[in-house]
Amino acid sequence: MFELLLSLLIMSGIAALLALLLEIADSYLADYGERRIVVNEQKDMVVEGGKPLLFTLMEQGIFIPSACGGKGTCSYCKVQVHEGGGPVLPTETPYLSPEELKTDVRLSCQVKVKNDLKIEIPEELFLVKEYRVRVERMEDLTPAIRGLHLRVIEPEEGITFKAGQYVQLEVPKYKRTSGPEYRAYSISSDADRHDRLELVITRVPEGAVTTYVHEYLKEGEELRATGPYGKFYLRESDRDILLIATGSGMAPIKSILHQLANHGIQRKATFFFGARTKSDLYYVDQLEAWEKAIPEFRFIPVLSRLTEEDRWQGEKGRVTDLIGKHLPDNPAVDVYICGAPPMVESCVALLLKKGLPEERVFYDKFE
Repeated sequence: MFELLLSLLIMSGIAALLALLLEIADSYLADYGERRIVVNEQKDMVVEGGKPLLFTLMEQGIFIPSACGGKGTCSYCKVQVHEGGGPVLPTETPYLSPEELKTDVRLSCQVKVKNDLKIEIPEELFLVKEYRVRVERMEDLTPAIRGLHLRVIEPEEGITFKAGQYVQLEVPKYKRTSGPEYRAYSISSDADRHDRLELVITRVPEGAVTTYVHEYLKEGEELRATGPYGKFYLRESDRDILLIATGSGMAPIKSILHQLANHGIQRKATFFFGARTKSDLYYVDQLEAWEKAIPEFRFIPVLSRLTEEDRWQGEKGRVTDLIGKHLPDNPAVDVYICGAPPMVESCVALLLKKGLPEERVFYDKFE
């Protein structure tokens, strides 16, 4: 048995090494010359071949969303490649549904520009812009979460976004990276303020971008961002609103609450926020102020790993426990959920079990 496992490990190692060598050879030895990309049968461009489609489009000012920075793990960068994309790769198939495969959907970070291409992207991506931002202030919201306050320098008119959307923030090359790296972060600031962006960034162990933000980023430093992206935003309705988040998933919820407060939206709103300990709670003063300013708004935090120092008198458990305790069956609400995939999936399953129609559940998974 041991010999079999050892043989399998050796074979896997050899296969991985060969794949790496092929990738290196393709990157440095292959010369694909100039290639033509036709986008939506409207935009025709000539580009240098050889790079992934995601980055090639970025160089042409077309910004496809990518939460993982083009590493093939988030599946946000889907486009339709009607001609020239080559066969679908094994790295793509876990992220593509049978219907998507039938309609030529691909992960643009995995498609290399080796041939002339005909592609199709959502029209709204032509509205995505690149912004130059300056770090005005940083604050440690919890031991693991940092808030960034950014001033939009260019373009002069600032940024226009819907509360709940996100941007892709780029950090420069440093000792952990071979070049600039970017990741997706939801906007936590007021959508009525076009001259600034506020982001909430959780430190991820070994994460290139989060490590830079938490250890190297300085006030006054200038960065690049692209956006806005995303379909997570408040829908028009007369129904009550239930907001659910954990960790940095509070960011887009906070932006939506700015919208409720600023525009006098008269809908009952409840916010369930899950954290481990009392030290993991943040923006509490702002949320309590909104409880006074927004008619029928209620903030309900819940802690899952209480310590003696917490002296907590509030809800105990997880956000799913709050759904079971505070939400009736067949609720007349629209639900907005942000956080890690397991939390989001657990909440969605419980809401559907309670009789909530799937079309009234909106979520954003933070990979």
